Amino acid sequence: MSAAAVVTAITAITTGVLVLSGPGDDTGAASGEGELPPATATVTRTDLVKSETVDGKIDFAGRRAVKSPVDGTVTVAAREGATVTRGQALYERDDKPVTLLYGPVPAFREMRAGSRGSDVLQLERNLVALGYGADLYVDPRFDRATEAAVERWQKSLNRTPTGRVGKGDVVFQPEQVKVVSADAALADSVGPDQAVLTVASTKPVVRAELDQSDASLTARGTKVEVTLPSGRTEPGRVTGTVRPEDPAASEGGGSGPAGDGITVEVTLDGGRSAASGEDTRATASVKFVSESRENVLTVPVEAVVALRGENGGYGLQTVRGRTSRMVRVRTGMTADGRIEVSAPGLEEGTKVGVAAP
Repeated sequence: MSAAAVVTAITAITTGVLVLSGPGDDTGAASGEGELPPATATVTRTDLVKSETVDGKIDFAGRRAVKSPVDGTVTVAAREGATVTRGQALYERDDKPVTLLYGPVPAFREMRAGSRGSDVLQLERNLVALGYGADLYVDPRFDRATEAAVERWQKSLNRTPTGRVGKGDVVFQPEQVKVVSADAALADSVGPDQAVLTVASTKPVVRAELDQSDASLTARGTKVEVTLPSGRTEPGRVTGTVRPEDPAASEGGGSGPAGDGITVEVTLDGGRSAASGEDTRATASVKFVSESRENVLTVPVEAVVALRGENGGYGLQTVRGRTSRMVRVRTGMTADGRIEVSAPGLEEGTKVGVAAP
């Protein structure tokens, strides 16, 4: 066997594409009759999807620890799994509620008459939203009207109406939160260096680990199909990655500090209700779609023949009755052992030659 023949044979084996052993045809479609193939397959019209499926875990986006900025004792612990909204207590310290309010700026000081800043502006917006700021002009100044509104709010909480918001009395978060874990139990001493609880967004996410070789699937916006533990399927999209050293990665199905993969965070299209009632300890199946083609003609990969000759290209041995002919085709995407093909006159249901099973 010549060196060229050996190379041709190796190429055919490794690519799964048959190389036509005859002289080939440079005119487009081979004319005339040829020998019948040992077996046939049918041209089908279908959707091709190239995907990768891995295990994942249901979690909640934006995990962060809540610490007490002052020393104290937990007198009512946080309730794991609870959803806490504006004006509700996250936990109690020294027999006083630590209240959730909305805003991006953390509560970093005591707010009292004379205080000015964006934290005061946030406080006033919350007082209005909670119904205690009817006469309040919302601005960054803590004035007498602010003090009166704070007193009305404190009375509703059965607290001494001081008109001041002490450091550690409130926790600002962007929106309602879910208590992921109660990190401090009843009677525990807490302070600035200890997490009292861990909260997260109420929006469910699924975290899954991909190999480094699948880095292209981690792009923001990549379509994902998640099969939840109950068997229900929900669409979603990649919204980011989680750093391996982030504890949330290992808790949410990621690799943890020692992992070599990429932990991807997927947001479900159905929003907060998408994972309602699902067991967050069970495994979900995450299907990443890297490429898709809808309503295309396909054949088994082994049906495609590499044509020799000046024009090269690919062909299919079409079979009609007791005759066959070689038809030049254009090829496209491959997935699950099938390849997209097109040619003038090629139709769904056409018989094409393949190797014997």
